[in-house]
Amino acid sequence: MVREINEQEFKEVTSTGKVLVDCFANWCGPCRMLAPIVEEVASTNKEWSFYKMDVDKTEGIAREYMIMSIPTLMLFEDGELKDKIVGFRTKEELEEILK
Repeated sequence: MVREINEQEFKEVTSTGKVLVDCFANWCGPCRMLAPIVEEVASTNKEWSFYKMDVDKTEGIAREYMIMSIPTLMLFEDGELKDKIVGFRTKEELEEILK
């Protein structure tokens, strides 16, 4: 399951382990296409924790991490941003990214 987080939860959930944050907006077509793919990958991947963050509700975080386009996937390891992937990805591409 992919849980939606707010600005207050962001630092806590990204501080430990491997974490993927799906940055989206409800009005974004590619975001709506990516969401079920992230859910599907999350259902089988036990190495990563999966969260989603509505950039319209978390403008401070979006600004801090310079999220200019969505969807953007942010990959954290123990609190450190390791990668930002912008744009739609297939299930196979996402699984490869998380290896």
